[in-house]
Amino acid sequence: MKILVIDVGGTNIKLLATGRRAPIKIPSGPDLTPAEMVSAVIEATKDWTFEAVTIGYPGPVMKDRPTREPVNLGPGWVDFDYVKALKVPVKMINDAAMQALGSYDGGVMLFLGLGTGLGTTLVTNGTVVPLEIAHLPYRKERTYEEYVGEAGLKHLGEKKWKRHVERIVNLFLAALNAEYAVLGGGNVRHFENDLPPNTRRGSNLNAFRGGYRLWQKRAHLP
Repeated sequence: MKILVIDVGGTNIKLLATGRRAPIKIPSGPDLTPAEMVSAVIEATKDWTFEAVTIGYPGPVMKDRPTREPVNLGPGWVDFDYVKALKVPVKMINDAAMQALGSYDGGVMLFLGLGTGLGTTLVTNGTVVPLEIAHLPYRKERTYEEYVGEAGLKHLGEKKWKRHVERIVNLFLAALNAEYAVLGGGNVRHFENDLPPNTRRGSNLNAFRGGYRLWQKRAHLP
């Protein structure tokens, strides 16, 4: 089966399909609606062939539907008919969960996506457990995401930001009884050889691997 993976982010939409070597990017932004997203995707992939679509969505998802409007995009995502618009079968998954599924190598893994916000996912024995803990309080009446998302990096500076990332990784590993952590997202580039213990670097390309894996029978979602 040829699958198109759409990774929707606050800055760009990234696209890759089965048989294609490199992803392409389409600008997104705070006013982007799902209809505009689909229109841009169809235009960008007019010469591509695919039979199904996976959408990585920047928010909570249940049964292939978003349950909440995204923080960093325009309105209308919850009620939009993606299958009708794209004219092929569609699976939807939280964007961090998609990258987590593509990063998974067995056991109990914690995935943290360091991007515009903070994506959090647990994968345990092949089952993807999307988490929504980034918006819980962390310090000084601010959330985990406010400390280690893009805004936190700009406000704190790289050195302090990295220190908070390490603290949060250690805290979440202990709280969730995970064996190891994977750091993904665009801001993982700020870590070279100084990753926290029991942590490895992910790759944004793993999001596409997760999008493909979602159509395989051994991938499980609650």
